[in-house]
Amino acid sequence: MSRFYYEQLARDPHSQARRGRIHTRRGVIETPIFMPVGTRGTVKAMTVDDLKAVGAQIILANTYHLLLRPGHELVKELGGLHAFMDWDRPLLTDSGGFQVFSLGDLRAIDEEGVRFRSHIDGSLFSLTPESSIAVQEALGADIMMAFDECIPYPATREYVAASTARSGRWAKRCQAARRPDDDAALFAIVQGGMYSDLRRQSAEDLVAGGFEGYALGGLSVGESAAEMYDVMEATLPHLPQDQPRYVMGIGTPENLVEAVARGGDMFDCVMPTRNARNGVLFTSFGKVSIKQARYTHDAGPLDPECGCPVCRRYSRAYLRHLFQSGEILASMLNTMHNLYYYLHLMASMRTAIADGTFSEFRKTFYEKRQQQL
Repeated sequence: MSRFYYEQLARDPHSQARRGRIHTRRGVIETPIFMPVGTRGTVKAMTVDDLKAVGAQIILANTYHLLLRPGHELVKELGGLHAFMDWDRPLLTDSGGFQVFSLGDLRAIDEEGVRFRSHIDGSLFSLTPESSIAVQEALGADIMMAFDECIPYPATREYVAASTARSGRWAKRCQAARRPDDDAALFAIVQGGMYSDLRRQSAEDLVAGGFEGYALGGLSVGESAAEMYDVMEATLPHLPQDQPRYVMGIGTPENLVEAVARGGDMFDCVMPTRNARNGVLFTSFGKVSIKQARYTHDAGPLDPECGCPVCRRYSRAYLRHLFQSGEILASMLNTMHNLYYYLHLMASMRTAIADGTFSEFRKTFYEKRQQQL
């Protein structure tokens, strides 16, 4: 059996939610799982020990940013990204497509790939399916992503169809570019915008290519939650039952619960870390803006139901004081809490699916968010 494979352990009888395990060359990932985003080889405000303490099983790093600085050749010279950042668990690298395509006028697309100017110093770079794979292999990723275009929203059907077809051709080139001696997994990315038939066609074409996993890209780009969920419902059933399904770039706790209910296994988003640095914290009762004056004298924990070190040791008043004072510790503690919340949310869903109580979990999740802290 391959070193990389997916094992389904349980299925919710009332939804598409599933409990599983992804076996990789650097260990097992329990799913459904949220992956903290470590764009430049670091999850902002967190050490690797902190990440392990809050339950991170796998983290995501960014091909585009590491290509520009410090450069994938340097990372390879220093032992690969795992050694470089001292992370010994699975690591996923995105292809760089999302970042390149967000550059707007700084990039140009053709069949070969993308030429772009660095946002750092304006120097000229290019990414192709082949070079994206070469960079990801140099970084030492355990899971690599095929190079694709993240389609803007809104977009015409004509544009979406042409872009999706090109991304499909690029995925085949990524497959062909892999080194025979590198046993990293490669995931293809389903595109198709908000058009259900294009999504289904993209999924079917990519599945025929025989990748180790499949991702749903092009979401959380400005569409409504209803549109997002419609795309999931139109696409996820067309992906293999015996392989992992990665819904990219989402999102809110509500997004995660709904994506799991529709059959998603893997998720990532900068939301918990970025919001933490801006003083917005996630709790079982909804979001808390810790900068608010109402917390000045509040001696209670941020979330009475949370078992993270922040909620066990510090008051809302102290967290507000740190944030208002611009202390570095504010970002550290806020990030630790938010990631713990996200990872504990996923762990709770895993337990509920295994126990056959996911429907009750989902109902309680929303009921709590109607309450006030």
